[in-house]
Amino acid sequence: MNPENAIEVRDITKSFKIYLDKGSTIKEKIVSNKRRKYEKREILKGISFDVKKGEAIGLIGENGCGKSTTLKMLTRIMYPDMGSIEMRGRVSSLIELGAGFHPDMSGMENIFINASIFGLSRKEIERRLDDIIAFSELEEFIDNPVRTYSSGMYMRLAFSVAINVDADILLIDEILGVGDAGFQAKCFNKLREIKAKGTTIVIVSHSMGQIEQICERSLWIHEGKIKAEGTPRKVHPLYLNYMGEKRQEIADKEAKRQRSKQESAEKENSIIQEDNTEPKDTEEKNGNRWGNGNACITEIEILDSEGKKKTTFRTGSDIKIKIYYEVKRAVRNAVIGIAVYRSDEMHCYGTNTRIDKLESFTLEKDGVAELYLKNVNLLQGKYLMDFAIESEDGSTADYYKGAAAVEMFSVIEDVGVMRIEHEWNVK
Repeated sequence: MNPENAIEVRDITKSFKIYLDKGSTIKEKIVSNKRRKYEKREILKGISFDVKKGEAIGLIGENGCGKSTTLKMLTRIMYPDMGSIEMRGRVSSLIELGAGFHPDMSGMENIFINASIFGLSRKEIERRLDDIIAFSELEEFIDNPVRTYSSGMYMRLAFSVAINVDADILLIDEILGVGDAGFQAKCFNKLREIKAKGTTIVIVSHSMGQIEQICERSLWIHEGKIKAEGTPRKVHPLYLNYMGEKRQEIADKEAKRQRSKQESAEKENSIIQEDNTEPKDTEEKNGNRWGNGNACITEIEILDSEGKKKTTFRTGSDIKIKIYYEVKRAVRNAVIGIAVYRSDEMHCYGTNTRIDKLESFTLEKDGVAELYLKNVNLLQGKYLMDFAIESEDGSTADYYKGAAAVEMFSVIEDVGVMRIEHEWNVK
């Protein structure tokens, strides 16, 4: 194993037997041969990757592609049919939170049980006990039986145990929605703190934003193989474009089915109408842009607080952005969004009209969307901005990568993860 690596995965494969009707008793299995029939489904078809010490990577892909299966094999919950997995250091997993909790025991007792599963001795648990309880914010309930906890309290305690193990490798599977918004932010900041200490992290998530803020690299697993690998900014647009095409294909099939159904009804009623069906959407792509073309971003204007065109700003300035667009076909329940990337492709900020809970709107004619960014605390350097327009079914009308750029001048030495105040205005 390379001394620079924390994880080495080599050509692993994994298949599962899917029984159509599996008998639950010995008698049922013996009497009926049909109940022993199964379909062998190959989930992973020989994937390989390395994770360096202190590196954070994200595994992305559609449901059933093998992301969680890969993570479970890293935790040794299951083993590959073929291939090898080598890992160096103590491993903590945030997969099945609370696995091993006993409902009749108190939160305190379950801390000792769960932490021991991760390999901690009693002395190590006692040394971390105060930190675990404080992080969970369950001080007044810690001596109550876990069965009296709400689901949120249960997950918070389990997360607090797993996150305070001081592991060399941390494996995470879709659990960054623990607790309320305040506790989620606390968990996210804790992950950044752990990463800064040199912990190796592997995350499985459908949230591209979460991965972009933590990971240096993303692996797109598609049909059991790694389809793309690289920085999140390079890989995520490819994946989102694929998913957009897939949703559009489904929408086209449904539209065709509805048209066929309508035509059949018209024939039955002897009604002959001219077919005014609009042409099928086609995905327009080039290096930095793709979408079905229903709406198209035509121009991006970057303005200062006085309305003057400008691309260079001082940290803390207000920035006004105008997004001009043309509409070729109505985009219903439209979503307009922005993502800001540093020159090294690190995701710094992003928002959209759905996140900000704007009242639903449909783009039916050409117009402009305005976004006001207040007190923009970006470090000195150059930043690229991506813009996108999506429809209610999730299909992308237009994704414009690197549509605009700004340069910031700053005397601030460090800025943490931020929340820029902003305001939308879609005309």
